[in-house]
Amino acid sequence: MRGLYTLAIRAYTVAVKDAALFGNPKAKQWVEGRRQRPEPGNDQSPWVWFHAASLGEFEQGRPVIEALKKEHPDIKVSLTFFSPSGYEIRKNYPLADEVLYLPVDTLKNARQWVERHHFVAAFFIKYEFWFNYMTALDEKHIPLYYISLILKPDQYFFKWYGGWFRKQLKHVSHFFVQDDTTMELLKGIGFDNVTRCGDTRFDRVAAIAKQAKTFPEIEAFIHGRQCIIAGSSWPPDEKLLIPYIERLPENYCMIIAPHDISEKHIRQIRESLTSINPDKVYLIDTVGILSQLYQYARFVYIGGGFGVNIHNIQEPVTFGCPVVFGPKYKSFKEAVDLVSLGGAFSINGQEELNKTFDRLINDEAHYQQASEICKKYLKSQLGATDAILKEITSTFSF
Repeated sequence: MRGLYTLAIRAYTVAVKDAALFGNPKAKQWVEGRRQRPEPGNDQSPWVWFHAASLGEFEQGRPVIEALKKEHPDIKVSLTFFSPSGYEIRKNYPLADEVLYLPVDTLKNARQWVERHHFVAAFFIKYEFWFNYMTALDEKHIPLYYISLILKPDQYFFKWYGGWFRKQLKHVSHFFVQDDTTMELLKGIGFDNVTRCGDTRFDRVAAIAKQAKTFPEIEAFIHGRQCIIAGSSWPPDEKLLIPYIERLPENYCMIIAPHDISEKHIRQIRESLTSINPDKVYLIDTVGILSQLYQYARFVYIGGGFGVNIHNIQEPVTFGCPVVFGPKYKSFKEAVDLVSLGGAFSINGQEELNKTFDRLINDEAHYQQASEICKKYLKSQLGATDAILKEITSTFSF
């Protein structure tokens, strides 16, 4: 079975290389990034390896990296990414002693990788299952931990043909999972080394919220009014949001922070706003400030729900903001939870957006209830990082 798995990995690699040849920019970055082979290490300092698929997973691992470095400043950190979107943005992350692309998951690559440094632990984030690396870590008796893991009943681990895959999970020292479902699924196939501690990213966004700076230009625009913020919007979202601006009460305004801030797209949005009072809407055309801008919102619209999936809702929830988004949200536990609880609202089109926004604006009791639900939910999710640090430091000496 390992041979078939490795064959599938090689086939995937060939497919990505073909895509790169035909001009796919992400595939090209993926291939070029892996041409630079990691150099063999000769440093006998203790190293810890963190691996993330992309940027979102990195943000889940980041609180653990920072807490670990704070408690053990002499430990060195190796950070790897699978995708260019994570690597390109975080390749200069200051707490990592090296940031690299993960070499293709063959047993040869994996064994060479674990020999590079004196690794004392490895952390795979969310659902990064690379079975040759898992084997190589186990061969060297290097503890492997999963952070913010979330599993579903229809995954191959729980199918009739999943015996080999289930066996690979024996290489894991401990699973830190997000929810009860994942914990019960793992226990159902014989794993008791499981701790339910939630999503570490909540610890991260809560820390950001506490350190949020003020933005005088934004405050001048809002000027004491209530503000709706549309974060990471895409064209299908903007098609619904822009008509609603004309319905806003006098004491309301809107800030739109599109996902695509290219000159072309910003120009398109500005052109669609020409008939709207400019005092009612503010367009954000820079990156890196959205997570802190949510402090000014009464409630928030999060984009992406009419495409592949919604963007991060944890950041506005941290400020107690009720959240509205499109129908594609069920891959995110916090979105599903908050829709069920009444702190978030999914809409399917203009009419539903209008009704949802109108009620959050005009029904104060409804708004306050939704906001309080978000605050309580955030509080219930904090502490994952501390739980992880407590477990690993009690079972393994750094």
